[in-house]
Amino acid sequence: MGTETSVRSLQDLIDTTPDLIDYLYNDSPGAHSRGRPDLTPVRQEFTNWRDEQRSWRETAVLFDQSHHMPELFVAGPDARRLLEWIGVNSLANLGNGRAKQFIGCNPRGQVIGDCILYDLGDEGFELVSSTPLLNWIEYQAQTGDWDVRIERDNNTSDNPTGRRLKFRFQLDGPNAGEIFDEIVEGAPPEIRFFHTVQARIAGVDVTVLRHSMSGHRGVEISGPFEQGETVRQAILDAGARHGLRQGGAKAYYSASFEGGWMAYPLPAVYTGEDLRAYREWLPATSWEGRFQLAGSFRPDSIEDYYVTPYDLGYGRMVKFDHDFIGREALEAIAANPPRTRVSLVWDKEDLLRIYGSLLEPGTPFKYLDLPVADYGNLMHRDEVRTLDGRLIGLATKVGYSINERVVLSLAMLDVEHAKPGDEVVIVWGEPDGGSRKPQVELHQQTHVRARVAGVPYAATVQQAGNRAVGQPAAR
Repeated sequence: MGTETSVRSLQDLIDTTPDLIDYLYNDSPGAHSRGRPDLTPVRQEFTNWRDEQRSWRETAVLFDQSHHMPELFVAGPDARRLLEWIGVNSLANLGNGRAKQFIGCNPRGQVIGDCILYDLGDEGFELVSSTPLLNWIEYQAQTGDWDVRIERDNNTSDNPTGRRLKFRFQLDGPNAGEIFDEIVEGAPPEIRFFHTVQARIAGVDVTVLRHSMSGHRGVEISGPFEQGETVRQAILDAGARHGLRQGGAKAYYSASFEGGWMAYPLPAVYTGEDLRAYREWLPATSWEGRFQLAGSFRPDSIEDYYVTPYDLGYGRMVKFDHDFIGREALEAIAANPPRTRVSLVWDKEDLLRIYGSLLEPGTPFKYLDLPVADYGNLMHRDEVRTLDGRLIGLATKVGYSINERVVLSLAMLDVEHAKPGDEVVIVWGEPDGGSRKPQVELHQQTHVRARVAGVPYAATVQQAGNRAVGQPAAR
C-alpha cells in the first residue's frame, strides 16, 4: 500500500493495492450498518426478531429508516434530462406525486446501484438509498454540462453534520392501513402503489409513499428530522390498539427474503479506462473503497462480481425509449439474458448438519447466524453448482423467515437451471478456513442442497401482485 497521504482517490487505492479482491475480501472495513451495528442508533431488537418478523405478517410493524440510507436532491432545468441519461428506467410516466425504483449502470450495462426516486414537482427530485449510485449521479452532475443543483444528505454514520434532513418510517403489515387512517389528519387519502401524497400527522407535514414489503397496505412516511419523534409517538399510540411492534435492525434486514430484493451489488466501477476519471474523483475512503466481500465465491477478476439489471430481476424496468448510459450493451442482451433471479430454499437436513457440527469435535462448518447469515458487509456471494459440480450462478444474502419456516438465499442462476423445483448445491463457507475478517471464525466449507423457487417467495406477496414489494424495505 502507498502512504496515507498518497492514497487519496479510489484509483490510488487500486493502483497501490497488489490484489484488490484480496483487500476487499480480507481487510476493508465495511461501510454499512447491516454488518456493523456500531454505525447506527437503531436498536438491533426491540423485543425479539422472531416476533418482529411475525408482526408484518400478522399485525403491523414500524421500522426506522432514518439513519442508514443517504439521500440526494437534484433540481433545476436539466434535472430530469440528467436522470434520464443515467437511469435505465423510463421517466416518461414519472410526475409530481409519483416514485419509482431507479437503476444506474456503467457504459457496459453493468449495475452501479439502485434507489428510490421521488418526483417532487417543479423539476425537483429526491433519491433515497444506494451511496454508489448517488456518487455516480453527483459526479455526472458536476462534470457534465447540466444546469442542476445538488444537495447531499449522507447516512448518519457518514454525516459530519450529526443530523439528517428527514426522518423516514416504514409502517407495514395487515393492520398498517387502519393505523395510518387513524393518525392522518382529515379524510384518509387513497394512495395508489408507488404514488405519494402530502399529509399531516400529529401536526407535522409529511410525505407518504404507498408501498409494502409484505403485500399489505404499507406506507413509508418521511418529514422534517426534528419532528420525527412526534410522528413516531403518534404511530405507536394508535398502533397499540392494533398489535403494532417496533422492528429492530435484525428483523429489518431480513425482510427482503420474503419479497426478493437483492441489495447492493458491487458497483461496476473498478475497471475500464472510460471510468478512470470517475475513480480519480471518488475518495479512497468512499463506499467503493470500503465494500467488504464475503462468501465461497472467490474469483480472479473483480469484474466477475459485476451484474446487469437482468441478473437482479430488473429486466422489466429496462426501457429503450430514451438514450442512457449503457443502453447499447443492454440492448444486446435484452432478448436473451443469461441469468435470472430466484429464491433458493435450503435443505432441512443439511441445515441441521451445519448446526450439529458445533456439537462435535473438530472444526465446525461456518456458523449460520439468524435471521441474516451473510457475514460480509453488503457483498456476500456463494457459489451455486449443479449436483455434478458445475458452477451455474451465485447466491447472495441468506437468512431465515419465521413466517415461512425456511432458510432462503436470493440467487442469480443460469436460465437453464432456474426452473422452480430444480435441486442445486450451495457452497457454504469461505475457502481455506476463512478470511481475515474479524467476524469470520475458523471453519470448514460444506455443500448445502437447495431447491429453486420463485421470487417473491412469500405467498402473501405473490397474491398481492406487488412485484416491487420488498425492494425498498432493506435499502
